[in-house]
Amino acid sequence: MGFTTIDYIIVLVYLVGVAVFGVITGGKQTGAKDYFLGSRKIPWLAVSFAIVATETSAITFISIPGLAYLTNLNFIQITVGYILGRIVVAFLFLPSYYRGELVTAYTLLDQRFGSKTRSYSSIVFLITRTLATGVRLFATAIPLAIIFKGYQIFSGMPDATVYVIAISIITAFTFIYTYTGGIRAVIWTDVIQMAIYLGGAAVALYMILSNLPEGWTTVVNAAAAESKFQFIDWGFSGGIAHFFTIKYSLISSVLGGAFLSMASHGTDQLIVQRLLATDSVKNSQKALIASGFFVALQFLFFLIIGLALYAFYNAMPFHKADEVFSKFIVEQLPSGLSGFIVAGLLASAMGSLSGSINSLASSTLVDLYKPYFGKNDSDQKDLKLSRIFSIIWTVILVATAFIFIQSSQSVVEIALQIASVTYGGLLGTFLLGVIFKKPTQRDAIAGFTAGLLILVCLFFFSPIAWTWYTFIGSGTTVVVGLVSERVFRKAHSH
Repeated sequence: MGFTTIDYIIVLVYLVGVAVFGVITGGKQTGAKDYFLGSRKIPWLAVSFAIVATETSAITFISIPGLAYLTNLNFIQITVGYILGRIVVAFLFLPSYYRGELVTAYTLLDQRFGSKTRSYSSIVFLITRTLATGVRLFATAIPLAIIFKGYQIFSGMPDATVYVIAISIITAFTFIYTYTGGIRAVIWTDVIQMAIYLGGAAVALYMILSNLPEGWTTVVNAAAAESKFQFIDWGFSGGIAHFFTIKYSLISSVLGGAFLSMASHGTDQLIVQRLLATDSVKNSQKALIASGFFVALQFLFFLIIGLALYAFYNAMPFHKADEVFSKFIVEQLPSGLSGFIVAGLLASAMGSLSGSINSLASSTLVDLYKPYFGKNDSDQKDLKLSRIFSIIWTVILVATAFIFIQSSQSVVEIALQIASVTYGGLLGTFLLGVIFKKPTQRDAIAGFTAGLLILVCLFFFSPIAWTWYTFIGSGTTVVVGLVSERVFRKAHSH
């Protein structure tokens, strides 16, 4: 048991192999549109798998089993909302995206409201995506750090230093194919990496069950004794005030999941960029809706792994829930198998990281640089700048990951909290533009700002659960935008 030379070789071969595969599949790009959209020739099923690999990634692998270990299956309620939210985006937003030759989600806001709204929303996206990806990158460093600590060369180092080394190694290999291959390399490596990390997790579950006296029966007995199979929480037991503080009640999960999914898959360039890489709105809709069902199954699978680990470790307390699965992989699996599963974990992280780098670069170029400084630039200059922005964002993401090293909270919840604070304003602005015809740029910016301020106040000064954030933020944005439109219209009429 433990990490051996064979495991290190497997991980190294994987890292080098995926970088080479990404460079080859990326091919040669002729301009920024090719670099960011892959000439719109990518099959819908590949896009669907890439969405799943990107949004769940290392956080699912590491953190979801930890949630089930500490609590129960309540987290699965949120996936019902995820599916509903995707259906709304598929039929409300995607047709609008495909009507124009759009490269980013925020071009739609430019066409509807104006350039200031586009720049504002793009900046909010850049901040949100940077923080959320920093959390994910840190999550992936957890098992690598555990591996490194077992070796004498790292034994005297502070934990923070070990994490810095792990984060830097993951980023370096991911950057190679993201920089050279663009979105085409990102999507095709996502597909391969999803197969690897799910395969690795399946093998790990088999090994956990093999090491229990009665296999699955042991898991059932241990979990049932602590009500860990509970997957619905109505949330009404503590009164109305308490109801809004429960993260995973049925209503907050379905409503929160739906609005979070509408925001992430309808307004976040990380996902929208993939949806724009298919050849038609119909294929884009299929890719998006299918991804919701894939994600639900994947979450359930990783929650079950958490229950199995609860039985395996006999309810042993852990300082960080995120360390539970990592500890099992590194310490309990036979030589060779640990390396394969850690490679799978790295696969999930690299898929998310590469997508973030590419989407951050695309939004920076298309939404912030070109409208003001590069309207007449050639395709070749755009491509060169795309790669420069990729370098800059890679450095920023690594620096952001370092910030979360000292955190003890579950990384999946940190990531979702961060996203929910800004997604409310973003989603509300898109809804204001797509559903209502009268609001102008002034109204959109007023609503967006109000939505952001409300959510920042909720985040810092209230006990309200993050699952309510996107719903409250988007509702505030729409209401304030409509009120602003009416007030100014009346003022002008007088």
